[in-house]
Amino acid sequence: MNRNYLRIFTPVILIFSLAVGAAFAVPASAADTRYITISATGTTTVVPDAVRINATVSVLSSTSKEARTISSSTAAALRASLAKSGVATKDIATQSVTIYPEYSYPTSGTPTLSGYRASQSFDITIRKASTAGAVVDAIVESGGDNLQINGVSPFVLDNNKATETARTYAVGRAKAKANSYAKLLGIKLGRVIFLDENSTPPTYPVYASADKSDSAPTVVDLGEQKVSVTVTVRRAIGS
Repeated sequence: MNRNYLRIFTPVILIFSLAVGAAFAVPASAADTRYITISATGTTTVVPDAVRINATVSVLSSTSKEARTISSSTAAALRASLAKSGVATKDIATQSVTIYPEYSYPTSGTPTLSGYRASQSFDITIRKASTAGAVVDAIVESGGDNLQINGVSPFVLDNNKATETARTYAVGRAKAKANSYAKLLGIKLGRVIFLDENSTPPTYPVYASADKSDSAPTVVDLGEQKVSVTVTVRRAIGS
């Protein structure tokens, strides 16, 4: 959440609330500025233009060396598949590399060693959302049974334009609300003496999983995501 501040402070001894997010303040003395505070939210929707894939290579073998070797080989095949699909190296980030003994735990008796588990996890950014399904199929094919797709998350690469649109809506609503209260209360509005913004970027991931594609190709549904901006504006009240 981003917060931008522009503040001019005024001493207040009494505040009483009005409906739907407005407050009227009575200052400490007649010489102080009187003001009205308005909050409003603007929201717009945007279609994601990119997709983030989380994939894990996981291998169980009798020795840690063999597990690491197979895991590394599968990871190399994954990277080669991504390169062939047009995914840049900068868009492939290793999240973890682990090797550890794995045990089975019977309901009775002593745990027994099942083997050694070697895993590598990756976050992959697909900058052209329309190709995400094909990329999923390609990496599943390259990794075979040693690869898992943990999640597929559509997102917006650059939400500045959507945020600006939501901000325009929020400020417009704040102005309209301020004018409405001024008319109802019989007051005149002055300059802006305080501005506070809370912006909420689109962060609603849509998760999916994929199996080895011997049948229909994978389709990633992008949907729509909301971008909201809330502004709190304090306006001086003229005499």
